[in-house]
Amino acid sequence: MRPSRAAVAHLAGLLCFVLASPALAQERVGRDATVAPLIYLPAMFVFRRHVVEQEKMLAFYGDVLGFERLPNIGQTGQVARVKVGATEFKLVPRSYASFQRPGVDDQYPKGGVKDATGFRLAGFFFADEAALVARFEQHGYPVPDFRSLPGSANRVALTVDPDGQAVELTIVPNGPAATYEQFEIGITVSSVEKSRAFYGDFMGLEELAPAEDPIFGTTKYSFRNGSTIVSLRHFGANLPADKTSGLIQVLVTDVDRVQELAKQRGVAIDRPNTRPRDAPLRIAWLDDPDGVTQYVTETAESRAAAAPTK
Repeated sequence: MRPSRAAVAHLAGLLCFVLASPALAQERVGRDATVAPLIYLPAMFVFRRHVVEQEKMLAFYGDVLGFERLPNIGQTGQVARVKVGATEFKLVPRSYASFQRPGVDDQYPKGGVKDATGFRLAGFFFADEAALVARFEQHGYPVPDFRSLPGSANRVALTVDPDGQAVELTIVPNGPAATYEQFEIGITVSSVEKSRAFYGDFMGLEELAPAEDPIFGTTKYSFRNGSTIVSLRHFGANLPADKTSGLIQVLVTDVDRVQELAKQRGVAIDRPNTRPRDAPLRIAWLDDPDGVTQYVTETAESRAAAAPTK
């Protein structure tokens, strides 16, 4: 018996659905298989470890650079903070027990941006060069040597904080208010391709157009999450690895889902979350290709934001 036209049409429809399903699934996985939909804030928090007295660090970032000081946090109040737009820049003594990994955190490579891979540069943006220079002079710091950028009204200078870690200061005259709320995390990478895949394809951050960086004589590859920019620079594949001087904290709505994605994508999980679902903080430590920790944190507030509404 020959099938009816209606039956043929029905079978054809089923066949089309079956053939289309893998493409639809692939599209869905492509959209969801990044951390981006789970990120709670349009910013990242940043930890910077140091060995000098904490008040010196606070005086530099708070009084000299002019960022608002926030109350200390941590179990023993050892984590100092300044506010840069939506970012909290957290200053942590290197001896702080919560961040210790024996044999790993004993020391980190000295030197500048080109001397090791890892979180090697903190970047900030300002409107008024004269006012910034005056604060350096007032507090007894060497005045940074600002230079103009070709084809731009912006001016840039490099300096170091009291712990000797590199800081980039960018003057942007007459910029929108949001410009001065940005925080730029400068990471020196051993492989541009691997790091672009991590921050773009895995983290799902917005990739900006590559830009030539005349200050360091290399191409800069930048990724944005709201007011936080992660910028990648490459100076060689065999540099010493700085895995511990800085950490990036990402607030998420579901740390377990982030861990699932990390396992699926072969991302290193340094410390998995072991805390119950109703814990105030649920934390996993992931590593980027150069070992820079992504301190993935789920809070009661971020968890509640993802809960379905009734």
